[in-house]
Amino acid sequence: MENIPLPNNDLGYLKPESNKKIGFYILAVLLSLALLYFFFLSAPINFPIGKTFEVDPGMSLKGVSLKLKSENIIRSRVIFEALVILSSKEKKIVSTNYFFENKLSVFEVVRRITKGEHGMAPVSVTIPEGFNSEQIGDTFSRVLPGFSKTGFLLKAKNLEGYLFPDTYFFLTTDNEKDVIASMSKNFEKKITPLLPEIAASGKSKKDIIIMASIIEREAEGDSDRNIISGILWKRIAIGMPLQVDAAPETYKIKGLTQSPIGNPGLDSIKAAIHPQKSSYLYYLHDSDGNIHYASSFAEHVKNKLKYLK
Repeated sequence: MENIPLPNNDLGYLKPESNKKIGFYILAVLLSLALLYFFFLSAPINFPIGKTFEVDPGMSLKGVSLKLKSENIIRSRVIFEALVILSSKEKKIVSTNYFFENKLSVFEVVRRITKGEHGMAPVSVTIPEGFNSEQIGDTFSRVLPGFSKTGFLLKAKNLEGYLFPDTYFFLTTDNEKDVIASMSKNFEKKITPLLPEIAASGKSKKDIIIMASIIEREAEGDSDRNIISGILWKRIAIGMPLQVDAAPETYKIKGLTQSPIGNPGLDSIKAAIHPQKSSYLYYLHDSDGNIHYASSFAEHVKNKLKYLK
C-alpha cells in the first residue's frame, strides 16, 4: 500500500500551542474592550436617575463636559469631548434642560445633548384673551414648579398688554423668564404684520393696545368689537369720558387709561385699528350677555330700564 504523507505544519496547520495563543489574544482583546466600556463608556454607578441636567446658553464643550462629570452623568470628560468632536457636533450642543429617566452610556448622552432631546413632556398652558398679568401669574404658578409669581409680576410690570394670549408649551423646569420671553416674542410676531395698518390709522401702537385691552373686556362677541371700538374712539374724539365698566377710572377722566388693562388678542387689536362707524354713542349688556346700542342718552336710559333688571 502506498504511504500517504502526513500534513505538514509548514503548510498552514497550527500547533496546539498556537491555538492557545490566539485564544488568549482574543480573550485579552475582549477583556480590554469590556474594561474600556465599564471604566470610560458606560454610565457611572451613581448616575443621577430622575434628575434634570441644565445646559446653559453659550456653554462651551469643555464647560458641558465639566458639568456632566461633576454631576456623575459621564465617566470621562476626554471620551465625551472626543465623541462630540468626532461626530462634528462640537457647535451643535443644544442649551436646554435634560431629564435622564434611566442610566445612559456616554454615546447616548452625546446623542441627546447634540440633538436637544430633553426627555421631558411639554406642559400645555392656555392664556385666555384679556387676562392681565395677575391672572397669567396665577395660571403659570399652578403648572410650573419653578415659576415665581412674585418674580413674574416684577419683571412684567411694564409689559401689560404686550404678553400675547395664546396656547403655549413649556417644560416643567421653565420659569418666569422663559414665560415672559415666549409671550413677548409671540406678541411681536403677531403685531409686526399690523404695524403698517396701525401707522395708517393715525394712532400710536401704545394707544391701539390700550384700546384693544378695553375692547377685549367690553365686547361679548366678535361682531361687537368693531362697533364698540367705533363708539369708544368717538367718545374720545368729542371729549367724552370713556365710561367703561372694565376700567372704572374712565368714568371720571377723558381719554384712554395710562396703560393696558389686560392682554388683548388679535381680534381686539384689529378692531382697535379698524373701528366701525355708527350713529351709536352708548351700549349696554343685558343679563344674557346681549348688547344693546343707543344713539342718545335718553335712548340709553330706556335700554337700561328695559334690559337691566
